[in-house]
Amino acid sequence: MAGLLIAFEGLDQSGKETQAQEVRERLRGKGHKVRLLSFPDYGTSIGEEIARALQGERDYGPDVMQLLFVANRYERKPAMEEWIEGGLFLICDRYRASSIAYGEAHGLDVNWLTDIQKFLPNPDLTILLDISPETALKRKAVGRDRYERNLELLERVRQSYHRQATQPGWQIVDGEQPKAAVTDAVTRIVDERLARR
Repeated sequence: MAGLLIAFEGLDQSGKETQAQEVRERLRGKGHKVRLLSFPDYGTSIGEEIARALQGERDYGPDVMQLLFVANRYERKPAMEEWIEGGLFLICDRYRASSIAYGEAHGLDVNWLTDIQKFLPNPDLTILLDISPETALKRKAVGRDRYERNLELLERVRQSYHRQATQPGWQIVDGEQPKAAVTDAVTRIVDERLARR
């Protein structure tokens, strides 16, 4: 049986990494083979370039930034396809919807942002951990990258996520709740999706 691809989306500090790790450990505890990927993947050449740009060492336009983010995912495409076909559960901390949300927030065309990613594996489930930009700022007041510092941009990103979340395969979880409540909600959603395999 083929595996599943579960993507966590949301603003920075929404709990994506924490919840992705929680799901990984829970699925492993049930005997599943699981792999966690975080995007951007800073361990590649393209990922290193993204890190420089986010820290202000490079000055790329929004379109070039999204092309870099998407190319970074394509670097992992062969391995992702192999893992999923082999029955592995793949959990992504950020995936395709991030480029659509951040690109759209910068005024880029949604159809273009969607089209350039169409050959990447489709997520079986996307979980949006929804928090306000103000909450994101409170949770990380220092060391924020160029996107994290712009609250107006982050509000547009959040609006794009909400628009995308009307599509099939999406679930929204209130990320403003205590961590345990978020974990409970995520667990229910993942269990329901697994029951439909």
